[in-house]
Amino acid sequence: MNAPAAELTEQTHRRGGGRLGRKALRSVPIASFPTLVRQIPVYQMVPDEAVELIHEESLSILEEVGCEFRDDEAIALWKAAGADVRETRVRIDRALLMELVAKVPSEFTLNARNPERTVRVGGKNSIFAPMYGAPYVRDLDNNRRYGTLADLNNFHKLAYMAPALHSSSSIICEPMEIAVPKRHLHIIHSALKYSDKPFMGIVTSKERAEDTMAMAGIVFGEEFVRDNPVLVAITNCNSPLVWDATMLDAMRVYARHNQPLILAPFALCGASTSASAVGAVAQVNAEALAGVAFTQLIRPGSPQIYGQFMVTVDMKTGAPMGGTPEAAQMMYLMGALARKYKLPWRTSGFHVGSKLNDAQAGYEANMLMHAAILSGANYIWHSAGWLEAGLTCGYSKFATDCEQLVGWYKYAGGLPFDDFKEAMAAIREVGPQGHFLGTQHTLDHFESAFFMPSIMDFNSFEQWKAEGAKDHDTRGREKARNMLADYEEPKLDEGIADGLKDLIARREEKLPDSVS
Repeated sequence: MNAPAAELTEQTHRRGGGRLGRKALRSVPIASFPTLVRQIPVYQMVPDEAVELIHEESLSILEEVGCEFRDDEAIALWKAAGADVRETRVRIDRALLMELVAKVPSEFTLNARNPERTVRVGGKNSIFAPMYGAPYVRDLDNNRRYGTLADLNNFHKLAYMAPALHSSSSIICEPMEIAVPKRHLHIIHSALKYSDKPFMGIVTSKERAEDTMAMAGIVFGEEFVRDNPVLVAITNCNSPLVWDATMLDAMRVYARHNQPLILAPFALCGASTSASAVGAVAQVNAEALAGVAFTQLIRPGSPQIYGQFMVTVDMKTGAPMGGTPEAAQMMYLMGALARKYKLPWRTSGFHVGSKLNDAQAGYEANMLMHAAILSGANYIWHSAGWLEAGLTCGYSKFATDCEQLVGWYKYAGGLPFDDFKEAMAAIREVGPQGHFLGTQHTLDHFESAFFMPSIMDFNSFEQWKAEGAKDHDTRGREKARNMLADYEEPKLDEGIADGLKDLIARREEKLPDSVS
């Protein structure tokens, strides 16, 4: 469904009112935006010479300092490729490195179980995905508590309902009541059951990655998932310069199935990198390129996503910070490097340090999403729900972020001129001292001409007060409640649903109830 149609659905919801309105809405297909194809220029903050300087220094880091690959099979692959390997330290010649990086396709298709939700990643294409990994939630009553499976189900439902989200992620919040060894099964089941959009894989062990692929095989077909991307998985380099065995295990499972990985160093700038934005980028670029190159030793030509997670550290307390100007500046540098390498790339959109869905959260989120869009990011993660440096997923924040994504989608889609002639005719029709409310042009375009959010309040003070004087956070929780009330499950085929339940039951019998 195109963006104007999705906005029309949202407006229908606003007008519908109460239970009867929601009942009528259930006959309306769930709105879903196609892949965002950016129609605005990217912004390059520094000249090409500066990008080249960072590139050259990154290659020198890998040649002279090297990167740790703490896994025997990974070391064997690097030795066979001709790298300089000493114990677990791998020094990679720049020619070998760039030869491997060049094998990664610049774009790929990410398939959804509903083909209408399938998207493209790379080039001028951008997709939005919600947050990942929060142990806590800020719930519908504004309480901060541990996440549950019911919360995770709810967030997958909200992701399905949100037109501008292109993925359901996976671990939006941790279902803390489920034993860790079995938790991944229920996380992936929730993502597959409650949404028909692309999802994300589990990377905390080789076996959990294999379980993820087995579940994907039941839904999409085993033959299909051997070669066709249906999920994205995140692997983090431990800055500085360490790829550990857990991440390398997951990389092998997914890359062998042609499933894209985000190769993203997790950098706390000033702590795990030098206290320099450009110095941090040179290091993170080296770490990401080493990971990208390794995937091509596993399966040449497999789709991958060059990535980064870079936040600055409060030098007074050591706490990570979210929407700082340096975080935005580093995005612009990473975007320029990704374009140089012709790699799809990932960054984060609405990751903030604020504990609440308040003004600080809005300031931080705007700083980062503006940079994500203008730097040309292809996979914009953490685009809904993120609070408290990722420790908490908020229902209100999720709903308000999703509404803002509609605006960003429209912003990045560029200014259309297709009705310009009719707009000029309307001026001639109305003339001086008239109004445009009754013109045919207005009647044809009033529902799609402008971004019209439903959570943000633009009423007069008197009207706002009469309606309860609700703040933005309260309206966000109400919106989340209404979305969940409107939800209808995109049903799996009965045989597929039974197959998933059977796999989960069989695996749970074999898995322990606690981590030894």
